[in-house]
Amino acid sequence: MPMSSSPFATQAPIGFGPGSQSSAEDEGLAYLPMPSGMRTFEAHLPEVEDKARFAPALAALNDILAALRGWTPGASITVPLGHLDPANLALVDETLGEGEVAVKVTAPGRAMAIQEATFAGVWRLSGSEGADRVEVSAFPRGAILRAHDETWAIDTARLAEIDGPGIFNAPTLLVEIDHRARTRAEGGAPHVINLSLLPHTPEDLALLDAKLGQGATVVLSRGYGNCRIDAAALKGVWRVRFYNSTDILILDTIEICDVPEVACAAAEDIADSAERLVEVLEAVA
Repeated sequence: MPMSSSPFATQAPIGFGPGSQSSAEDEGLAYLPMPSGMRTFEAHLPEVEDKARFAPALAALNDILAALRGWTPGASITVPLGHLDPANLALVDETLGEGEVAVKVTAPGRAMAIQEATFAGVWRLSGSEGADRVEVSAFPRGAILRAHDETWAIDTARLAEIDGPGIFNAPTLLVEIDHRARTRAEGGAPHVINLSLLPHTPEDLALLDAKLGQGATVVLSRGYGNCRIDAAALKGVWRVRFYNSTDILILDTIEICDVPEVACAAAEDIADSAERLVEVLEAVA
């Protein structure tokens, strides 16, 4: 249905008035389906009959364990896997498994595919640079460094001239986003704009997308429902959208930060990953 050119509706809102609500005699209340399907950790113990044959893989897994134990907040520790033959590499992948967060980086000449292991904070990387490796960090550093376009800028002086049909709040939001992105210090507190709570039109959203641009990093996180995080071309700006288990958008935000916290492994989770990996290695050693 076409939207009114006015930001204020003149007709009565749908769903109010006599007969609009269910009566006590109806079959019952129909609640919005709650998110479901969160994955929980289940230790996977690969069978290693020939320990000598798979010594390189076990050594790499012990290097990952050492990285987990030595990790400190803000650190990024890389464990190379390029020296492993296919069988040893397959054993490492089988042991690490696949967790809830996947990252895709599409920067020209620097594309990467990244999958978080079932051990939080352990990221399996493959791509054009360095090929096979594991990174222990809250979030892969390369996916942050490649996320935005350093040359992208918003001409805020001309935003006031934009007066197309359906454009209401986008110019004001763009001024706020640009100011926050330029003045925020690296590592500073994030600033969140909740689009779900603000009045806006499809034209507003289209203008936001056009002026913020599309960055190179996309994050998909599965937990209670799904979360999609898109880097904007403008440095330090991310679009974060949450969907419930039926893929209905339930929260739409813009975050100005280094990387949205929802995509990062917490320090306590990384410490827990070290303990769980010890148990796995003790079982297969």
